[in-house]
Amino acid sequence: MKLIDKLAWIELKDNTILSTRSRGKDTYYIPGGKREPGETDQEALCREVREELSIDLHPGSLDLFGVFTAQAHGHPEGTLVQMTCYRATYSGSLRADSEIEEVRWLTYADKDRISEVDRLIFDALKEKGWLV
Repeated sequence: MKLIDKLAWIELKDNTILSTRSRGKDTYYIPGGKREPGETDQEALCREVREELSIDLHPGSLDLFGVFTAQAHGHPEGTLVQMTCYRATYSGSLRADSEIEEVRWLTYADKDRISEVDRLIFDALKEKGWLV
């Protein structure tokens, strides 16, 4: 069994969640990515979000939301992704950058447009009443 270790930034607005779609893809993902060697969660998540969305997370505001594990989207059966999710405040204006083609605010009804691990996160957010 293979495990892909990733980080995600949970940003909510009006009971919707910020999601991104990469160029040439049809699935939306919660912003974030993988650590580079030696990076902390804070360093990696700040770097990934800056690269994808051209904003700066406030490192001191990172607050762990949860860790979710599911089958990795687009990978062979048995490849799991573990997503460590944080909430955080930020500075700047959100805009698609790097490999990101589209930024969109999704609702719980958009669950058919996201990856398996993101569905678990959507469920947790809906349970808290934060996503409709």
